Amino acid sequence: MKKKAKERIILGIDPGTTITGYGIIKISGRDPELMTIGSIDLSVFEDHFLKIKHIFERTVGIIEEYHPDELAIEAPFYGKNVQSMLKLGRAQGAAIAAALSRSVPVFEYAPRKIKMSITGRGSASKEQVASMLMKILNFNKLEVRLDATDGLAAALCHFYQTNNPVSEKNFNSWKDYISKNPGRLKK
Repeated sequence: MKKKAKERIILGIDPGTTITGYGIIKISGRDPELMTIGSIDLSVFEDHFLKIKHIFERTVGIIEEYHPDELAIEAPFYGKNVQSMLKLGRAQGAAIAAALSRSVPVFEYAPRKIKMSITGRGSASKEQVASMLMKILNFNKLEVRLDATDGLAAALCHFYQTNNPVSEKNFNSWKDYISKNPGRLKK
């Protein structure tokens, strides 16, 4: 699969120890386009370490097939169960290690940040996120798991965070802003 010169591909992952969801978007101009969405079913493995191995191998496979420029991954949320947090952290680590093994830069986003960027509400439900993604990226809910739409949401969140024209420029002062934006000054 060959990319155009200005094309950018973002892989988003929602790590999990039962289901790891992923979504890939392509940006050719200004608007993102859905490339694929799916999930890695880990329920067939009883051994936690085999699950981690499978996450790593499948993530590498996805990277080799779609050649993403960046990986956006959802950070584990802080729950009450420490064992669950450790397992989620391992799942996240496996996906991150897979990306880094293929020199794909990694960006991590908190679940609330992802939900906020997609729906405007940090407390939105998974269903609300999925519904908004279907509208934004113009696709129908086939047999898509919510873990997959969460992975897709991470990719779209990263696109929004890195394509904000204001955030792309750093200004030290108003004088610096005016010197970099002379057309914005009214005389």
